[in-house]
Amino acid sequence: MKKLLIAGVLATALAFTVSASAALVPGVFDPGNTNCVKATFVKKTKTLHLEKNCPTSTNAAAGAEITGVSGQTFQSASFTLASATQCQGGSPRFNVDTTTGFFFLGCNNVTPTANANGTATYTFTAATLAAAGQQVPTPTGTIESVSVLIDVQGIADLTNVTVNGKVQTIAHGKADFARACKKGGWKSFTNPTCKNQGQCVKYMAHARNAAKKGSEQER
Repeated sequence: MKKLLIAGVLATALAFTVSASAALVPGVFDPGNTNCVKATFVKKTKTLHLEKNCPTSTNAAAGAEITGVSGQTFQSASFTLASATQCQGGSPRFNVDTTTGFFFLGCNNVTPTANANGTATYTFTAATLAAAGQQVPTPTGTIESVSVLIDVQGIADLTNVTVNGKVQTIAHGKADFARACKKGGWKSFTNPTCKNQGQCVKYMAHARNAAKKGSEQER
């Protein structure tokens, strides 16, 4: 349960405010200033490169917000990993925040498609989730935000990130960490615990600078 609560915090902590067009906005959640997480976009290969170079138990994550999907209903989501070995303990995953709750779609919740070039594609639909034993619920309600992230130690190289059939490209934006505290989200915090929404917002504002490490990078 504790892991799920922390995941809920990270789901919203990686929320960003940008234009309404569909796009990826890389960022990190690192309230302890560990500098162990990185999120960069490699333009040459159109790859979202995520790293967590510290123990899984460290309260930190790297990922990207997917913009332009608010107001839609969930139909599908997918990403391709450079190798199936990059799927570790359900990470990377999509965090889908809707009007009915939070939904976590991890790479271990569906059966990947092995591609000829050695990559592996993970597709999340009602059908693929059911075929894999419905380990997690299929998102319902109206989408409010979607992010893709890793919070398990290791690296992940994602390409062809899609939501509802649309491939996401890079964009710029800034983190809105306060969103993690709204709609009762402050109750989910376990490190630290919060007495109310105001205390949560103050804590997340203090962590805002940690998000600035995620940015577009050319290689």
